[in-house]
Amino acid sequence: MTSAPPPAPPSADPPAAAYPPPPGLPVRPPLRRSRSDKVIGGVAGGLADYSGIDALLWRVGLVALALAGPGVPVYLLLWLLMPAGPPGDPTAVAHAPRAVGPRSPVPGLTLAGLLIVVGSLVLLSRLTDWDVGPRVVLGTGLLVVGLGLVAAAFSGGRTAKGGLLTLGVLLSLALVVVAAEPWRGVEDGMGNRTYRPVSADTVRPVYDQGIGDATLDLSRVDLSGLDGPIVTRLDGGVGNVEVIVPRSADVRVDLDSGIGNVDVLGLGSDGGYSPGTGSASWSGDDDPEIELTIDAGVGDVEVRRA
Repeated sequence: MTSAPPPAPPSADPPAAAYPPPPGLPVRPPLRRSRSDKVIGGVAGGLADYSGIDALLWRVGLVALALAGPGVPVYLLLWLLMPAGPPGDPTAVAHAPRAVGPRSPVPGLTLAGLLIVVGSLVLLSRLTDWDVGPRVVLGTGLLVVGLGLVAAAFSGGRTAKGGLLTLGVLLSLALVVVAAEPWRGVEDGMGNRTYRPVSADTVRPVYDQGIGDATLDLSRVDLSGLDGPIVTRLDGGVGNVEVIVPRSADVRVDLDSGIGNVDVLGLGSDGGYSPGTGSASWSGDDDPEIELTIDAGVGDVEVRRA
């Protein structure tokens, strides 16, 4: 009678079932508005969940776009197009699967460069006579994002490109909207504007300003030989309004101001008649050379002589 063979000694390596399967690639969550991380509509929170870029950076970028002009309609468009996230535990969004591995510094550096460029353009428009319109701001911002995408193509990190692509699409849509033919009239009413006509026939009947500061400089207009008064109107929306008139001109101002300080040739808040000074033959003859109407919304109003 033969005995049973002894059992085989245990293997030093654990069986294959003891090893967990390798993790698959993380699944990017769908682009939806966040229900837990929101200030207004959850758009920035949803973009942060989708791209892996902090929601604060998205909010700062949207505010920068709003200062440039089209930020508000872009945000409203995203609010309408992005579906709301599913209801549930607010912490569920924080635990959504994200890409693993080292985070690339390219998106943060690109956003920082974008904010620096936009801020510099706005500062130049305020300190110089250079008029920076929305197309210049958006086009420059799109160039910065494009350079960031080129840098992201040669850098590591799985979240290097998603947020930049989304931001580039938003800037492209905003640039298309601003540059479209039906919006050209709106563009003239956005951003800071300075008008300096040099003769009576180049003074517009109406200057319409939507958002931004407006300056109308009439100090260079030749008042000699006028057949009648120069009649013009400046409609201001949101922003300061400044009008500069010649020192020798008799000026009649009709003012309708909203919210803001008013300093109109020493007159009251409704305007009135202000005689000119100097030795010109038309000064102080009770016959105004300039009839000015100002309809201001939100912002300071100043009319002064030069």
